[in-house]
Amino acid sequence: MSLAPDPLSQAKAMLRREAAARRDAAHAALGAAAADALIRRGLDALAALRPTVVSGFCAIRSEIDVRPLMQALATATGAALAMPVVIARGQALAFRRWQPDMALAAGPFGTVHPAESEPALVPDLVLVPLLAFDRGRHRLGYGAGFYDRTLAGLRAAGPVTAVGIAYGAQEVDAVPIGEHDERLDLVLTECGLI
Repeated sequence: MSLAPDPLSQAKAMLRREAAARRDAAHAALGAAAADALIRRGLDALAALRPTVVSGFCAIRSEIDVRPLMQALATATGAALAMPVVIARGQALAFRRWQPDMALAAGPFGTVHPAESEPALVPDLVLVPLLAFDRGRHRLGYGAGFYDRTLAGLRAAGPVTAVGIAYGAQEVDAVPIGEHDERLDLVLTECGLI
């Protein structure tokens, strides 16, 4: 006998489908211009946080490319750059040093990451991918919980700022949240910071 999905899981699954379609449409309309807009709308505010290690991600599917923003932050602040590494399902992400034009290794779920030979880093500014967000800065991810576990661990160890990266079209009235869902500190879209 199989158990029916709980209402929270059902609400998240429905929103994931809708949000992915909205993000796909925004990506098709805005494309590379959104990456440039992130720099114009967020660089000064994020640089003012004085990060020492900035973690971003390599865009998959229709996510905004944050690598130009990462490079601009490194130039403005001298921060080191890192990318997340999926270790295994159910575990927090690790972070390794990343540099532009670095060869990346294939990871699970269509991700890529720096090679194992790159040093591990601990970010104090984490740029977080997402499918949907709300004004309360709640985030809907892909459902594996990698960023929720990671942010909880980083926050337990010291100060960290989590910034969701999204198209403005990904905003929804309310993201369904559970007890383990980590709230973002900021959301940056092509329209500005929330």
